[in-house]
Amino acid sequence: MAVAFCAHPCLIAQQSPVDQAIPQAADSIPDSPSPHIDAVADAPGATDSQSAQSQSTQQQTPSQPPSNSSSSSTSSSAQTQQPSAQESQHQKAEEQLKEQEKQRVAGVMATFNTTRDPNAVPLSAGQKYRLFFRGALDPWAFGLTAFVAGIGQAEDTNPQWRGGMEGYSKRWGAGYADYFMGNFFGNAVLPSLLHEDPRYFQKGTGKPINRALWAAASTVWCKRDRGGWGPNYANVGGNLIGAAIGRVYYPASARTVGQTISDGLTVSAEGILGAEVIEFWPDIVRAHRRKQAEKQARAMDPAKGQKTETNPDDQSHN
Repeated sequence: MAVAFCAHPCLIAQQSPVDQAIPQAADSIPDSPSPHIDAVADAPGATDSQSAQSQSTQQQTPSQPPSNSSSSSTSSSAQTQQPSAQESQHQKAEEQLKEQEKQRVAGVMATFNTTRDPNAVPLSAGQKYRLFFRGALDPWAFGLTAFVAGIGQAEDTNPQWRGGMEGYSKRWGAGYADYFMGNFFGNAVLPSLLHEDPRYFQKGTGKPINRALWAAASTVWCKRDRGGWGPNYANVGGNLIGAAIGRVYYPASARTVGQTISDGLTVSAEGILGAEVIEFWPDIVRAHRRKQAEKQARAMDPAKGQKTETNPDDQSHN
């Protein structure tokens, strides 16, 4: 449009009579009455009403942001509650682990992988590895391996290793390697991958037969990190993996599939025996303490439990 006006200026200069008459008619129209703004402004209460309306408008305007801020604060609080709950669970698991690391049978046998709490908090992957290393590096593990190596020396297992200190060293080294590798996969690696709890949940109450079956089943049945129960793939699989790796340092005559499976199942059977000892050891301790208390009571009161002897002369007088 601007280009058109510049190109034809004569169209603007030339006006028709009708166009000239429109301004004259517009001049003859009387002026419209001006609004009485001053009168309304001077009216009593006008200023107060206007100020009240402006204040109400100002109050209504910021009333909307708090709803958004409240929703955002709620979402932020929900986000902060989740990490705090996880931290509290982790802290509780740490406290339970510290108590488990003090557990021993007869003050010697380490039972760090045992819990008496049926609702124990699941362990994280890092805690499972820590629990494994805590048991694998305990003096009990070295002492048990030394004992088993002595039995193998006496029975002359794997004759290729011969006897003497050299043969005993080989048997001890192979035994500890089996123990380390089997527990590494059975109590750390596979439980972390399969979300299984590597601990033995001690029953502690009930009929002895039920408790014995419970302990034996722990080798093939375990608790899950989510709270349910299922097959103990980690324990059985870890024992077989440890036995398979052991074929590397065992003599050639022991490097067979049958020998590998036999060694893995033997370790699983040893685990059943260990679970039985852990399950019933508190009962043995309580029975021993009860007998000791009864013995001390008899020592303090020698007359207790003895029958009083009657005098025949007293009976004749009666």
